[in-house]
Amino acid sequence: MKSPTLAAEKWAYRLGFRRVAGVDEAGRGALAGPLVAAAVILPRRVDLGILEGLADSKAISPAHRRRLFPRILEVAEAWSFACAPPWEIDAHGLQEANLAAMREAVQALHPPPDLVLVDFYALTGLGHPQWCLVHGDTRSASVAAASVVAKVIRDSLMLTWWTMYPEYGFDSHKGYGTPGHLRRIAEKGPAPCHRSSFRGVVQTRMDLE
Repeated sequence: MKSPTLAAEKWAYRLGFRRVAGVDEAGRGALAGPLVAAAVILPRRVDLGILEGLADSKAISPAHRRRLFPRILEVAEAWSFACAPPWEIDAHGLQEANLAAMREAVQALHPPPDLVLVDFYALTGLGHPQWCLVHGDTRSASVAAASVVAKVIRDSLMLTWWTMYPEYGFDSHKGYGTPGHLRRIAEKGPAPCHRSSFRGVVQTRMDLE
């Protein structure tokens, strides 16, 4: 597995940018729970050895994500996160909710960034210069750090939903459309934290009717 580097950040520093933020999200494809966006500004002279094994959150184990999480928060110059709850996703659509959460996470950074590295999507109305990187979470250490922060926070939030609705098994699949999760929706119907506009949930509801 190729580790992300600081190449994009260093290029930005050479162009005169001082604080470079990476932003990414977790939970985009889930059937239940929030979408969580996070933004991270790493120091210019950060030693990536402190963040050994940093990578796109989807490529590393839950245990390693949990180990990296406090290290990222400790070394970060600034970090923040924002959530788009299921009802907001249903009301405004996934993409709009996704971009809104990413904008909110960036705008909550203090001190604010001079440049934002975004994983693929351009953020309209951001108020900061941005570079859109294809596969940014595998190329940029800042974006990868943001992806880990977003994923760990979202997984923790899904454990809260699990304590409220243990019958759906959110502790194991974290709201994604596994066969077991789909079976439980079919048996019990959707819970309040399910995204009622998503095909897996809608189709199951239609099947029940």
